[in-house]
Formats: sequence, C-alpha cells, structure tokens
Amino acid sequence: MKLLITGGAGFLGARLARTLLARGHLNGREITHMVLTDIAPPPPDLLSDTRVSARTGPLLVHTDALREEPFDGVFHLASAVSGECEADFDLGLRSNVDSTRALLDALRANVNAGGQAARVVFSSSVAVFGPDPAVPLPAIVADDTLPAPQTSYGMHKLVCEHLVADYTRKGYIDGRAARLMTVTVRPGRPNGAASSFFSGIIREPLAGAVSMCPVSDDVSHPVSSPTRTVDGLITVYEASREAFVGRTALNLPALNVRVADMLDALGQVAGIKVRERVRFARDERIAGIVANWPGGASALRASKLGLKPHANFAEIIRQYIDDCAAAPNADQTLKGMS
Repeated sequence: MKLLITGGAGFLGARLARTLLARGHLNGREITHMVLTDIAPPPPDLLSDTRVSARTGPLLVHTDALREEPFDGVFHLASAVSGECEADFDLGLRSNVDSTRALLDALRANVNAGGQAARVVFSSSVAVFGPDPAVPLPAIVADDTLPAPQTSYGMHKLVCEHLVADYTRKGYIDGRAARLMTVTVRPGRPNGAASSFFSGIIREPLAGAVSMCPVSDDVSHPVSSPTRTVDGLITVYEASREAFVGRTALNLPALNVRVADMLDALGQVAGIKVRERVRFARDERIAGIVANWPGGASALRASKLGLKPHANFAEIIRQYIDDCAAAPNADQTLKGMS
C-alpha cells in the first residue's frame, strides 16, 4: 500500500512514520511506499529507507501533483500551530484550511477518475472546545460536547473536521478525525504553540536548564504522551467504519493533570533539584489562550477501540527519559539529571 503523511518531518509525523515502517504493515496490508510532505526535509533515518520519498515545501505547493498520485491511506498532520495562527491570521487560514481543502480535492479527483477512496485520518485538536456565553465549557469535554473554539487554530481544526466528514459523506474519502490532546513531552526546542510550555517545564529542567512557566500551577489540561498519540492515530486508521461510529470526530484518550501534578511527578522521577529549575512568570498572552482551553477531557469512543491514557504523569516522564536515552544526543538531552 502507498501512504501519505503530511507534516511527516515534524516530531509527531516522523514518529508516526518510524512506527509504521517498523511495523511494515497497516490494516493488514504491506507498506510499500510512504510519501512525507513538510516544509522541511524529513530526518536522515527516514530518507535512508528505500520505501520513503519526500516532498519539501508548503502543502499547497504539492496538492496539484498529488491529484495524479493515488494513495491508499493518508495521515494529515500538517498544521500551523496555535500561537502562529493568532499572530498571523492569513498564515493560519492558508496553512490549515486552504491546504486541507486542496488535499481533499486532490484525493477527490482521484476518485472521480475511477480510483478508490483513500482512508484519511485527520489530526484535529482539543482546541476545538472553548467557552462561549451560549455554550458553557464543562469541566470535562466529551466526544459529544459542542465545540466552541476561542482561537483561530481551534476554529481551523473544527472547519476541517466538518470538511473531512462531508467529503466522507460524498464518498470522496473514507475519513475520520481524531482530536489530539496536548502532546508532551516533545523533544527539541520550544515551538510557536501556546501549549509549548507543557513540554518545556519538563524537557528543559531535565536538560539542566531553567524553564519559565507562563501560567499558574493550578491550571488543568488534558495531555497525552507521543507514543499513546501515535498508537491512537494508527488505531483510528485501522478501525472499521462501524467501529469508528459515524463521521464526527472523536477525542483521543487524555490524562487530565494540573501543572502542579506535572511538577510533582518531575520531582518524583528526577529529584527536587530538577523540579526547582521551573520558575513562574505569567505571560498574559499565553495565559489568556490557555484559559479558554478545556481543563480535562474524556474519550468514550476511543476507549471502545481499546485506547487508554497513561495512569499518571510520571509514566509519561519516564517514557520521555527512555526515548532520550536511546537517542544519539542522549548525553546532552538528559545532562540535567547527572
């Protein structure tokens, strides 16, 4: 089978690609070719795999060519992140909404030419939920909570959920949207996402650096590890149409934690000196965005597919440490624990 992963050079896309290549199959079919698109080239280890090819540049640049290239399956992860979308309205629309519609139309063109509808997993976000005067935000958002996004990023994700559902209704794709929780702990440097600090307050202290937390320690939020997120995307892909139930998006499993819980777990796993590298300096812009996000989430439909969250945040930290220990630059990544 031939797969397309948009955002395939990013942290989550690359991890998904590695997982699928190691498996060698998806939904009972051998993976023979994988195309990774992103604004940057994929990591060298992925490019060295003879099954992988790359298309570098904005997704909109490649969608015309994709009309001539049928795919069996697509994981659509490419997206401008929350902070970027708030700072540049046009960038967000172009990168998220325009690119998604162009991709869906490329897949539609293949069906109209007599091809088979590709199975598509769209990575939506818990950011589709937010408080509205007419729709109060519950303490825990469920699969059937009415979305009321309060950021451009959340609105883009919701629009694309509905596009995926409608293209599925018309038979142009076999689409399913999965709402990702905030993924932590992400390696590397902070990005433009307002949620970046959820990784930074763990990653930087473990590396020996001070991390500034822009919100108070009583902020609660649903999070998930990279491994559970990738497992969720694959499970959603492999689910039958009947098991997925309908065309509306589902929540992936969440561990609902406060910042204080995360820091307690950091101290438990790595020691009090590492924990003390986190300082608090409120950033009104970030705090304002986070205040409009859910404090927790449930995932009944995902649980029926066999997906579960971690039991506690210490498990997530230990998974990150294990990942770092296996990486080539492990000495630098975890030097703060020595």
